[in-house]
Amino acid sequence: MSDVPREPQHYVNPAAWDPYLEAPLTAQQERYFLASQWRIMWWKLKRHRLAALSGLVLLLAYLSILVSEVLAPYGLDSRHTGHIYAPPQQVRFFHEGSFVGPYVYGYQYSLDMESMRRVYTEDRSQPQRLRFFCRGDSYKFWGLFQADFHVVCPPQGGTFFLLGTDRLGRDMLSRILYGARISLTVGLLGITVSFILGITIGGLAGYYGGWVDNVVNRLIEVIQSFPQLPLWMALSASLPVTWSPILVFLGITIILGLVEWTGLARSVRSKLLALREEDFCVAAQLMGARPRRIIFRHLLPSFMSHLIASATLTIPGMILGETALSFLNLGLRPPVTSWGVLLNEAQNINVVALYPWLLIPVLPVIIVVLAFQFFGDGLRDAADPYR
Repeated sequence: MSDVPREPQHYVNPAAWDPYLEAPLTAQQERYFLASQWRIMWWKLKRHRLAALSGLVLLLAYLSILVSEVLAPYGLDSRHTGHIYAPPQQVRFFHEGSFVGPYVYGYQYSLDMESMRRVYTEDRSQPQRLRFFCRGDSYKFWGLFQADFHVVCPPQGGTFFLLGTDRLGRDMLSRILYGARISLTVGLLGITVSFILGITIGGLAGYYGGWVDNVVNRLIEVIQSFPQLPLWMALSASLPVTWSPILVFLGITIILGLVEWTGLARSVRSKLLALREEDFCVAAQLMGARPRRIIFRHLLPSFMSHLIASATLTIPGMILGETALSFLNLGLRPPVTSWGVLLNEAQNINVVALYPWLLIPVLPVIIVVLAFQFFGDGLRDAADPYR
C-alpha cells in the first residue's frame, strides 16, 4: 500500500443552480437584513427595558427645561416673607370623607421661643383647592416676552409649596425646575467641547501614530494623573469675579469639557489604530483622499455609535462636577440658579436638621445621573455588533 494520502472525495451536484428554487426571504427577514446600523441599534435599545425607561426619563427632563416657567407654580424669585422655611404641603383629594379634588391645607404659623424655630401647623378647617392651567406670577419666557400662564397655581389667597420653601420664602419646587435648565445644559455643552477635542486629538493620534501618538498619550496621562475635583476647583477659581453669570456659566462648561476629553480621545485613538489598516481605508488613501476626509468621512462613521454611547456615560460626570463646584461656592453663583446652587444652602448641618427639605434638590441629581448611566449602558450594548 502506498503511504501517499488520498485526497478526500467531494460530491459535486452536476445540476445547474436555480435561484428560484431557494426559499424567498420573509418580509420580516428582509426588513432585518436591509436595515441600517442605526435602525438595528434602535430595535436593540427598545428591548432593553431599563435603558428605554431611562431614555424616557431623560427625554421628559430635557423637554421640561423648555417650559420651566410654565411648569413652575411660582416665579424664580417670588418671595413669601410670611412663609420662610415653610415645610412641604401635602396634596389631598378627600376632605372629611367626601371627594373635593386636589387641594392643600393652609398654614398656621408660630415661633418656638426656646429653639427659635418656625413652627407651621395645618389649618384643617378649610381646604384650599389647587388651580390648573391658570394665570399666576408674571415671568419673561426665555427672556423674550412677558407671560403669566402656569400649569398649576396656588389657591386664591392660599399657598402651594409642594417641596417647602427656603430661607427667603422662595418655593423649592419652582427653583428646582428653573435650576434644571442650567444643570442639564451644562452636561450637553460640556460634552460638545469634550467631543470636539476628543475626536480631533484622538483621531490624529490614531491615524498618524508615531511621535504624534506618543505626545498625545503622554498629555492624556498627565491630565488624568491630576485629582479631578482639585483640578476643577483650581480652574474655576481662576475665573474673574467680575464676570457676568453668563460668562461664568460658559467658563464652567469649558472647564468641564477640557477635563473630560481624555477618555473619549483614547477610545477614538484605539478604534482608529484598528481601522486604519482596513481595506476601505487603504483604498481611500490610494485614491488620493486627504487624512481629514478619511478620518471624518470613512473612519469615524464606522464607530460613531460607540462614541455616542461613551458620550452618554460622560454627561453624568459633568453634571456632578457642576453640582460639586456650585455646592462648594466655586462654580455658578446667584442669581444663576442650578441644583448645585440650591444645595449650597444645605451646607449647615444645623439648618438641615431643622429643615430637611433643603436637601430635596439632590434627588433630581441622583435620578438624572442614574438615568444617564442606565441609558448609556443600554446604548453601548445596542451598539455592540457582537451582542
